[in-house]
Amino acid sequence: MSARPFRNRYLLLADALLLALVVPLAYVLRFTGLDWGREQLWTACCFIAVAVPVKLIIFYASGLYQRLWRHASTPELEAIAIGAAGAGVASMLLGALALPWIGLVAQRVPLSVLAMDVLLTLVVAAAPRLALRVAHVRGARRNRLADERRVLIAGAGAAGQMIAKELLTNAQLGLIPVGFVDDNPSKHRQRLLNLRVFGALSEIPHIVQREEIAEVIIAMPSATGAVIRQVVQAAREAGVQTRTVPGLFEIIAGQVGVSALREVRIEDLLRREPVRTDLDSVREIVHGHTVMVTGAGGSIGSELCRQLAELAPGRLVLLGHGENSIFEILGELKRTHSWLRLTPVIADVRDLERMRAVCAKYRPHAIFHAAAHKHVPLMEENIAEAVTNNVLGTRNVVTAAAECRVPHFVLISTDKAVRPTSVMGATKRIAEHVVHECAVQRKSGYVSVRFGNVLGSRGSVVPTFMRQIADGGPVT
Repeated sequence: MSARPFRNRYLLLADALLLALVVPLAYVLRFTGLDWGREQLWTACCFIAVAVPVKLIIFYASGLYQRLWRHASTPELEAIAIGAAGAGVASMLLGALALPWIGLVAQRVPLSVLAMDVLLTLVVAAAPRLALRVAHVRGARRNRLADERRVLIAGAGAAGQMIAKELLTNAQLGLIPVGFVDDNPSKHRQRLLNLRVFGALSEIPHIVQREEIAEVIIAMPSATGAVIRQVVQAAREAGVQTRTVPGLFEIIAGQVGVSALREVRIEDLLRREPVRTDLDSVREIVHGHTVMVTGAGGSIGSELCRQLAELAPGRLVLLGHGENSIFEILGELKRTHSWLRLTPVIADVRDLERMRAVCAKYRPHAIFHAAAHKHVPLMEENIAEAVTNNVLGTRNVVTAAAECRVPHFVLISTDKAVRPTSVMGATKRIAEHVVHECAVQRKSGYVSVRFGNVLGSRGSVVPTFMRQIADGGPVT
């Protein structure tokens, strides 16, 4: 035992003293006094001398001296139960069988004494450790800041419980949880971590006013956008701010912990059921083949590269005009897909000969053409750039692909190509016709797909709105 230092030496000493008192106490209760008789006194002394060291060894083996009891939780309670149960069984075997069998005592320890010894051993194992935990919690509450903000937690589930624990134990956060709200009726008027579940989400304005709440924390990582909007609207009506825990994908990816609070973002409010893509049909044209993405450094192009990398292409060619953006997506994919064969190509799709050379060199099985100018107001002022990049650039890539007999070509187009009213939309509509004409002539799998506003992409309307709101408006 000396080879491994005890984390809690004082608990070892306390256990030794208390366990030594357990047997006399059990005898006193059994014989209703101190008159046990000489034989029982000798039996008790022998039993104490043997049972106490055995119990301490079992406690040590159960890990009761290698834990931080001030932070005790369910695993620590399990360790106490296992240690106490093991010590109790050992005591029963020693007192009822082992000691009489080796002839150390003339009679066995009374069974009633052994039964009380088991119960008292459990008390000895649990009481000091739980007392440390209670003392730590009460001490933390006494040391809390005077100007703490009272918070209401929306969601009485696992995430809500973790948030409440974090706030209760870390006074430096300056937040004190008052209770929960949850739409599950079975949780109403119940308690979680000794905090009350007040009622449903719709009751937030009333609860905020009654409990003097300063902030609402949304602890529902998997809730729908409609639910998040309901909570944000209710908090706004009550005049308090809202924050939320990260989404499940952020937690699993290791980007943040479940207790990392942040402001509610637009994507939280717009949560919707995910579209399930048929990846099997895509995998057939990607897995084991050379695939090229133009505009690979852009918002859509880089996400395409991430998705395609999951399908294990034989080679992924990252083509783009901006060296910095290609450098960033290349570095990211090297970290996340170190086994993948990546080829960065700095090139301009408006250079036909360069496109021919790239296609001839790498012979891609599929090309995803995402390179384009997409900013509507900028293209109104730069018509020549819109035409040369979106129309002529697409024609160059399609021409090079056709000459090299690339089997699959996908143009990433836009919903603004539908009855276009802008230069950007018109150029993308013409680009679609270029791809369609080639598909008709070659009778091949050359297609166009239309995207709407991609949430969070560079230059899209959502980040623009968010910046305008942060600056105090107006939203234009």
